[in-house]
Amino acid sequence: MSIKLGKNTYGKNAVNLSKIIRHPDYHEFRQISVNVVLEGDFETAHTIGDNSKILPTDTQKNTVYALAKEHFVSSIESFGLYLANYFKSNNPQVSSATIEITEHSWKRMQFNGATHPHAYCSGGGEKHSATIVQTNNDITVTSGIIDMLILKTTDSGFENYIKDQYTTLKETSDRVFATQCEVSWKYNSTNILFVELFNGIRTTLLQTFADHQSLSVQHTLFAMGEAVLNRFGAVKEISLKMPNKHHILFNLEQFGMDNKNEIFIATDEPYGYITGTVVRE
Repeated sequence: MSIKLGKNTYGKNAVNLSKIIRHPDYHEFRQISVNVVLEGDFETAHTIGDNSKILPTDTQKNTVYALAKEHFVSSIESFGLYLANYFKSNNPQVSSATIEITEHSWKRMQFNGATHPHAYCSGGGEKHSATIVQTNNDITVTSGIIDMLILKTTDSGFENYIKDQYTTLKETSDRVFATQCEVSWKYNSTNILFVELFNGIRTTLLQTFADHQSLSVQHTLFAMGEAVLNRFGAVKEISLKMPNKHHILFNLEQFGMDNKNEIFIATDEPYGYITGTVVRE
């Protein structure tokens, strides 16, 4: 029986980078984390310890920092495209270069209606993500949002589901709907306005969530994806992960009190986990 090496990759993860872009009247602060993943002709490094085709991961890290000076000036998608092309073009042994970028949210402080030129506060846990894959024949760009915590206090229900001997959940036509949403979408081109599209897609997702008369998490998941595809022709498909952050009605009857959807127990675990991809036919 012969033994051979299967699919393998290597790269540098968690290249944490901050940049100040100095505009004439304000500073723009950006904070990202970059992963580099290379696939290609690296078999001899595994089988006989020949490192002649290996670009050190430390070099990959240094490359990200060096190229950020001139080329991280707009969207993380554009920077990722430049990085992927650089690693692919300068390393003939590489058949596929993948760049994964996560951007942390920072917002300039505001005082008395004016935005401060260089002081920031955190935009919360929500992050903007991008994955660029460049192969010998193709380039794909996937953008997304991680940890988008959203909630609405009504216009959500859950009824007419399967009930068996283990069912204790009560039907409701009015409940809190909360989820820590993760969304990703694939573009059908690399020559697009990434910043404008990202902002428009995010707004569409939020507005659809807010306005949708939800009959289930699945119902709203599809509505959010459908709205994005209907509005943005540059989006090929969109995937959503929507873990249900439960807010369970607390029993006040034991104290002789009515609970008219006012007091809830907020729980993190266990939670429902709903995913789906919405595509064009």
